[in-house]
Amino acid sequence: MTDPRSPQEKSPKRRPRRRLSRQQENRRRILRAGIVTGAIVVLQPVFSWVSRRFGRLRLRPPGALEEEVSFLGACIKCGQCVQVCPVEAILLADLSDGLGHGAPYIEPRDQACDFSCDALSCILACPTGALSHDLGAKEEVDIGIAELVRPDACLARRGKGFQGLARGEQYRGLLRYEEIDRWVPQPVRDYEYDVELCDLCVRECPIGTAALWLEPLPDGSGSTPVVGDACVGCGVCEMICPEEPTCIEIIPSAAGSRA
Repeated sequence: MTDPRSPQEKSPKRRPRRRLSRQQENRRRILRAGIVTGAIVVLQPVFSWVSRRFGRLRLRPPGALEEEVSFLGACIKCGQCVQVCPVEAILLADLSDGLGHGAPYIEPRDQACDFSCDALSCILACPTGALSHDLGAKEEVDIGIAELVRPDACLARRGKGFQGLARGEQYRGLLRYEEIDRWVPQPVRDYEYDVELCDLCVRECPIGTAALWLEPLPDGSGSTPVVGDACVGCGVCEMICPEEPTCIEIIPSAAGSRA
């Protein structure tokens, strides 16, 4: 049986879609961008709180803004800081970091920031100010603070010296040894130590004895590392500690510059 409706009734013609002018298209793009930007601004504190509450607090590069409020919002994950680091200390987080995916961080036990660049190249390379351009010297950095987490294993506290390679032949980390080359960082595996009392963390601290020093123990059995207010959290002490696991660790700070 045939359908009695006419072809026009079977498939009514759709009205042609009105084409927008170039000006209207531009307005629509601007409106969309405004909505997205506004949503980011409104939701960023929520995202940052969730990341800080449930995520892992990373050691950020020198100059990093306060993480909860500004850093994750300002960082565009471009990787410019990674490319300019002379010791390749800066990494980009993977998906396991959640909202921090793609953001730069430092794993100091593997490779610390030893300030080989002096001029804080990562800060100069940051296009958004996520790494504050207000910092001009390594002493102004505040990305964390060192903490003696395994005092009983510390060689200095046990009154023992150290001979040989700090991290063994397989270690690939770099460190600026000024007595070898002022500007070119050297492989740690090529540098042998021979000290009567282990002081590698103090000896290699790029900030100096205002940040980390040894104090004799009351019983005279050895000396203990003491962390001062000048510590910037670079991680060299954690990287160079010859004990495994390390006796000293960097506790990440939530801000990148001292108040």
